[in-house]
Amino acid sequence: MSTTDTTQPAETTPATGSRLAARDLTLAYEERTVVEGLDLDVPDGRVTVVVGPNACGKSTLLRALGRLLKPERGAVLLDGEQLARIPTRRIARSLGLLPQTPVAPEAVTVADLVSRGRQPHQRWWRQWSEEDERAVADAMARTDVAELADRPVDELSGGQRQRVWIAMALAQETDLLLLDEPTTYLDVSHQVEVLDLVRRLNHERGRTVVAVLHDLNQAARYADHLVAMKAGRVVAAGRPAEVVTADLVREVFGLESVVVPDPVTGGPLVVPGRPWGGATA
Repeated sequence: MSTTDTTQPAETTPATGSRLAARDLTLAYEERTVVEGLDLDVPDGRVTVVVGPNACGKSTLLRALGRLLKPERGAVLLDGEQLARIPTRRIARSLGLLPQTPVAPEAVTVADLVSRGRQPHQRWWRQWSEEDERAVADAMARTDVAELADRPVDELSGGQRQRVWIAMALAQETDLLLLDEPTTYLDVSHQVEVLDLVRRLNHERGRTVVAVLHDLNQAARYADHLVAMKAGRVVAAGRPAEVVTADLVREVFGLESVVVPDPVTGGPLVVPGRPWGGATA
């Protein structure tokens, strides 16, 4: 077991405009420290994307923000209160989490799976209600899966399944949504489809989103706030236009590149340097 000090800090209020924050956060699996001394403020009503090389701690950080992993040191704060001290049901009403590879029960239908997002709102004296029905119908309409309601989830394409999982998270009706690599295993068209959906939900409903992505150019295109990590620490954070530079790409990913304006959005676009054996100009 880890011998890292697990003393919890005093509760503090996060910076203005940040309901979700981390303070001096250290995360470990047994004796292997993955994230150390990390501070983070998630801007409210914005899309924050976390990027970095494999094994840098991105998904581990998201697990901690969703209270799936207990900090070794420091704390995650929700509305200024330590996440570890908040009842699970109360957290589930404020924060929705879509893990990297969710698994649906065998033969469950789309409607059944999406309706499970309403569980945090259920009570023994108050079961299914008109409000639950409205929330599920709205979530399915916004993710364009209503016509799939009676189909088994395991018969759907990758892009359809991902939309269904997002619909379940939306039916939970939380202000904060955490997405761990929502485009994993999807082809390019389905990746764009899912990220466009996330951006639209942010714009239309003001949802605060934190997503982990592998693709730096996708992150730069869809993020309001970009967090670059390396070896368990935050290297840079801010607007993509400020963060994504050739120096940062070299430092974080070990890749020589040229950063040019995206011809569609005007934001930063990373063009890798000449590959080994590439033709000279």
